[in-house]
Amino acid sequence: MEAPLGEQTAVGYSAGTEGPEHRQELKASDEAVTFMSGIEPAELQKCVFADSLVTVSEGGRELGEFSVTVEFARREQPCMMLHAQSQGAIDDCPCGTAVTAYLTTDLEVLEEDHHEYVKLEGHSVDKRCHMVQRDGQMVIHKVTTVGEEVTEEGMSYPMSVLRGLVTEGSSLLLMRLIALRRKMPENMTFVSLDPGLHIIHTSFRELGQRQLEVGAEVLDVFGVERIIQSMEGSPSTWQCYFLDDGHLASRVQVGSPVTMRLLELPLKAEKDFKKIPLVWEEDMQMHSKFLDRKEERKADHSSYLRQHPEIRALISDFLQLLLLRKPDDVFLFAREYFTPFASHPADADQEAQSL
Repeated sequence: MEAPLGEQTAVGYSAGTEGPEHRQELKASDEAVTFMSGIEPAELQKCVFADSLVTVSEGGRELGEFSVTVEFARREQPCMMLHAQSQGAIDDCPCGTAVTAYLTTDLEVLEEDHHEYVKLEGHSVDKRCHMVQRDGQMVIHKVTTVGEEVTEEGMSYPMSVLRGLVTEGSSLLLMRLIALRRKMPENMTFVSLDPGLHIIHTSFRELGQRQLEVGAEVLDVFGVERIIQSMEGSPSTWQCYFLDDGHLASRVQVGSPVTMRLLELPLKAEKDFKKIPLVWEEDMQMHSKFLDRKEERKADHSSYLRQHPEIRALISDFLQLLLLRKPDDVFLFAREYFTPFASHPADADQEAQSL
């Protein structure tokens, strides 16, 4: 079953319970907007690296992996690309999340793709949300699949309303920047979007220094807390702790029995690099490049075949004779069939025998 897509242009982007005339429009704080506009290129350069953590239960059992990669990119303008991915199993049910975001140098979201899935016994749940800036609007398309039922939602907001927007992707780079500065202003409140595509507040606060065991060492780490408000339920809170160089050492949702931990210091981990499986179909940039390259190759091959119609005739004759004779040694038959077409049959025969 598929529900129709109803795209809306958001005009009621405020929150409150006393009626439209008393609702308060949600905005990012001045401190948050100033922080984003004051990011220096040198700071972003220090953020270009990869993090790899292991997801563990309260009892220490490994449940999956979490990785974040930041690199420079270009999408009609220089920008940053962040790709985050988590995969594992909870109660033996495979689950995962993948986020690919393209951000300006002041962390404005140009485009983001967010994918979540849980494979349950008998059916699965799959959620995809894509947002992209287009003509001064943030256009959002969300597809939710539960079993065989597909629901689509669409929404667009003026970019002026989303000043100070922080998403799942941009929040990871924002916290990495805060960790490198080792300090942050008070009242760091941004706007975000909840699962229902409503504008909400999300805030960050400093947790200060603490000590954390990483491998065989006990290190000082710097903590940042993110609180995500909700239109319907209680806020959700994430706490992250970072090393001096900005590498993520620990990430946990408050109240969850699952923690993401750094098991080895980055320099040690690079020597024994563990390759993380790449699900390229879920990577927006790689999938787009694959489709572009696929179409280019198809067009090139078709053009060549049109210029050389003798290819089809040659292969057709060979296959017809092959099926008629049904030789036991197909390679020997092919060599004998195509040898007369060589410029120097004797040389071609010697070369074929050497293979």
